[in-house]
Amino acid sequence: MFLKRLFLTALAAMVMTPLLAAELPDLKQRTVVVVTENAYPPLQFVDPKSGKAIGWEYDAMEEIAKRLNFKVEYQNISWDAMIQSVSAGQYDIGMTGISIKDDRKEKVDFSAPYMRSEMFMLVRADENRFTDAKSFAAFDKGLVGAQAGTTPFYTAVYDVLDGNEQNPRIRLMETFGASVQALKTGDVDLVLTDGVAGKGYVDASDGGLKLIGGPLGGDDFGFIFKKGSDLVTPINAAIAALKADGTFAKLDKKWFLDYKLGE
Repeated sequence: MFLKRLFLTALAAMVMTPLLAAELPDLKQRTVVVVTENAYPPLQFVDPKSGKAIGWEYDAMEEIAKRLNFKVEYQNISWDAMIQSVSAGQYDIGMTGISIKDDRKEKVDFSAPYMRSEMFMLVRADENRFTDAKSFAAFDKGLVGAQAGTTPFYTAVYDVLDGNEQNPRIRLMETFGASVQALKTGDVDLVLTDGVAGKGYVDASDGGLKLIGGPLGGDDFGFIFKKGSDLVTPINAAIAALKADGTFAKLDKKWFLDYKLGE
């Protein structure tokens, strides 16, 4: 389903009228500090071979910077500190697959959506005790790993379990990667992930992981800014241009279809 979504996005991009680069604002080589967690492949992560931070969001931000004529300086921070730090003006932009939610809008401004995310269930390949959200909820010994305050966490609470954010069946992890590692070692039985990221982990698992069940809800991803930031309007213009001329569709293909984690 998530692969179909990507190709539909690409098809839509081909029939839209491209925006000319000349129509975009010129930020005159201004330095823009972008902060990320580097923990959510294939959006942003550290390549284990090269040690370089790479991913869909890095490519997208570099293209946005080129179109708007600004310099990018990247910083790294944990997820639990990101929204507050951007809200306080420590960084200009936050990017780490951040779902656009009303409660977060009270603290930060969001860009226009650049991607639609659907949650899927990532499990070990030999898992046969449950097959979907309903049967997992009924399997009272089953544990799910998630980062507090993230879309996988809230999906686990409200779409899979009982709506109790203190449910002991949710094991809190510091990073998404730690959740996947806990799944591999048997410390948890389920991790919820965007379908495209989940496919990457499955492809890199050498048969050790699989995705089960259907999509659980959906969220739009956006970049975040300090309230009132003058960067929101130009970034939104660039996002519209990159959607219209097919650039985002090309990045979807590169990172969600062609790229293999661990290769």
